[in-house]
Amino acid sequence: MTIRHAIKTDLPAIVAIYNAAIPGRMATADLEPVTVESRLAWFQGRSPHQRPLWVIEQAGVIAGWLSFQSFYGRPAYKSTAELSIYIAPAFHRCGLGKQLLAQAIHESPNLGLTTLIGYIFAHNHPSLKLFTTFEFQKWGYLPQVADLDGIKRDLVIMGRQIP
Repeated sequence: MTIRHAIKTDLPAIVAIYNAAIPGRMATADLEPVTVESRLAWFQGRSPHQRPLWVIEQAGVIAGWLSFQSFYGRPAYKSTAELSIYIAPAFHRCGLGKQLLAQAIHESPNLGLTTLIGYIFAHNHPSLKLFTTFEFQKWGYLPQVADLDGIKRDLVIMGRQIP
């Protein structure tokens, strides 16, 4: 298992993993697949030294990814980042999310981060459990803010301070 910085040629695999999560209505508020082209600016906004995008490989196959996103886009929040983790369906429940999240926590001080946040649907119990395992706490609850195919869904804000 290898965690490394994503490169541009990884983007099709990153998008495919993301798109695989859309039909399940558990991990993203996107309702239709995205394209590689539509994610290019997002990819180019990643920086290995500030807001990285990592992929995790198993036997040379990209099995998942983690991204750091600036929180709220204002300078006072520069030491806070939102995390997103996506794992390919074939690799669910293999511990890859744990490896990525552990690496994110470990590397956060090197990235100038003191606070990590995750936005997780309240019905996404596996992700809530993952973040809770790593000492994230429930910092907020937004009831019925998402409409997923006519079903109103709640959003949980999970947060953790990095010492």
